Amino acid sequence: MLRLAAFAVTSALAAAAAGPLPPLPEPLGRLLSGGPDRLTITMANTGNRQMDRKYELECGPVGGNHPWPEESCATLERLAAEGKDPFAPVSERQICTTEHGGPATARITGTWHGRKVDAAFRRTNGCEINRWDELEPLLPSGRS
Repeated sequence: MLRLAAFAVTSALAAAAAGPLPPLPEPLGRLLSGGPDRLTITMANTGNRQMDRKYELECGPVGGNHPWPEESCATLERLAAEGKDPFAPVSERQICTTEHGGPATARITGTWHGRKVDAAFRRTNGCEINRWDELEPLLPSGRS
């Protein structure tokens, strides 16, 4: 029993030292999180008053008041299948083009694949614009 406890502690320490884990594959992430993925998307300054609002999205099963729930969940699943974290910020080491895609901002909070999400999006340079565009239609076009 003592060996098993020592192994568990050693494994946990090794995992913590390795850094954050990638999202869990579906449906394991939902099973461990105890329910469907739930995201709140808050849009502002899009230049379209109808879009400047808060959307709710659920995946597994699909639901919420997001205008394109099936397509949004499919986009997230496609990115996960490609090994991408759709909520990861742009790396500080990334070289980005100098362009401005408008004042639109978005914040996504909730849970996805069994982990907490709290990500901010804007369209202030080429990298941020690309990051936003990769999530369409989850983030409806923020072009002003």
